[in-house]
Order: sequence, then C-alpha cells, then structure tokens
Amino acid sequence: MTAMTILVTGATGNIGRELLRDLRAHGAGPVRGLTRDPARAAFPDGVEAVAGDLARADSLKAALDGVVSLFLVPGAVGEADVVAAAREAGVEHVVLVSSITVETHPHLPAAAQNHALEEVLRGSGMAWTVLRATQFTSNTLWWAESIREHGTVRAPYGDVGLPAIHPGDIAAVARVALTEPGHRGRVHALTGPERITPRQQVAQIAAAAGREVSFVEIGREEAHRQLAPLLGAEIADAVLDLTGGDVNEGLLAVRDTVPRLTGAPGRTFRQWAEEHADAFR
Repeated sequence: MTAMTILVTGATGNIGRELLRDLRAHGAGPVRGLTRDPARAAFPDGVEAVAGDLARADSLKAALDGVVSLFLVPGAVGEADVVAAAREAGVEHVVLVSSITVETHPHLPAAAQNHALEEVLRGSGMAWTVLRATQFTSNTLWWAESIREHGTVRAPYGDVGLPAIHPGDIAAVARVALTEPGHRGRVHALTGPERITPRQQVAQIAAAAGREVSFVEIGREEAHRQLAPLLGAEIADAVLDLTGGDVNEGLLAVRDTVPRLTGAPGRTFRQWAEEHADAFR
C-alpha cells in the first residue's frame, strides 16, 4: 500500500471513530482526524488530531496540507466550500458520505442537498467516490433516554422493516475506497444485511441491555408532534416518510455492497445493540 495522508472529517462521530480504527488496523497511514478541539480528541494511536471546522472552510488549510485523500461527512453549512478548499490544497480523492434517498426519494429537500453536493464533487476535478447509505442503526440512540427513564419506546410504523446499516460498515467500505484501487468514479449504495422493524429493534435492545422495554406504536400525527420541535416540521415529515410513511422498493432493498467490497458480512442490528447496550441501561 502506497503511503498517503488521509484526512477523516467527522472524526469523533459514529462513522469517523470507526474509520480511524479501521484505517489503523489495516496499516493505512499517515492518518489525520479533524476535530474542533484536538486537545480533547481520543483517537487511536498513530492518528494525528488536527484542528478545523467544516463550517469554516478557511480553518482547514493546515489540516489539508499534504493530504492526498479526504473522507467527507456532510452536516455543516458550506460543504461546497470544503470541496473547493480540498481542491486548492491538492487533494486527489474525496470519499463522500451521501444518502440512499438521492436514489429513492429525490424530491425530499435533504436528498436534493445531498445530490447537489455530489454534483459539486463530480465537477471539482478531483477523483471521487460516493457512499449512499441507508438509515443508521445508531439512529435508535434517539430512544435511549426514554428507555432509560421509562422503559418504553413510542414510535410509528412499528412493523415496517428497513435494512439499517451499522456505521462501522460504512467505515469499512470507506476504508476500502480510500486505500484500494477500483473505487474512483463509483457510487456505492450501502445497507445492512437484513430488514428490521422498530418493534424488533426495541426487542433486541431490551435483550442486549438486560431489561424490560415495551414498544408502543403511535400514529403519524403524534410522532410529528414529537419530532417537529426538534427537527422542524419539514424535516419531521421527511423522517416519517422515510421510516414508514412513503417507503418504496429502493428503500426496502437489502444490498450486498458491504460484504462484496469488504469481504466480511454486514453487521446486524443485534450486534450494534450489544455493542451499545450501556446507552440504554
């Protein structure tokens, strides 16, 4: 493997933490993790913590210096400026986390934003790889407080099963795309290995945490009242469409991309729940 500097954004997040571990475990290097506060970063040995804020592309100059490959997780305002800063710094290849909704629900605002960023990257002159992921297993951390305090989850669409993906599997594909040939100019759609319903997720969390947890199915209207103050009405509607109100075959499909590219089976929701059981106790 040719030594090249890799910069991981979102380095303290669900995917970024996994990616840093995976890169180091496979001997990639040198590796940098981007964080607003390097002094507080708890990165694996051998990972350089570098300061920067994706919301301020002008803060990334030092972090991007000498970087050949960039792992980019959107979430800040101005990702197009980040792409421009990477190009100016001489980055050769960007691996971008996008959303499968670009394919399945292109009419939704967030999907349109993801698609627009994909197009910015395609037009940047840098090599690119796009990872279009489905919903994350870690999204169920939204339920953690209710489970800890009340032993209950109240959610809609209790029997709609979606192929939620373990963030570690997104990281595993990202590591392959960053370090192995054959992925530049490719779009990879990523899902978990099986469909799982909210009712089944709650049962598996309960088993992993060793406690009783009840599932109470609620209607869309009540769910929207819960979500809108946190997310805004439009995003709440989109979330409810994607979790059961407007599913389609593309969203329901289980893809074989993770095992095909990584050589390892996709991680199940049960595995994620066992790894994060303490969050629900």
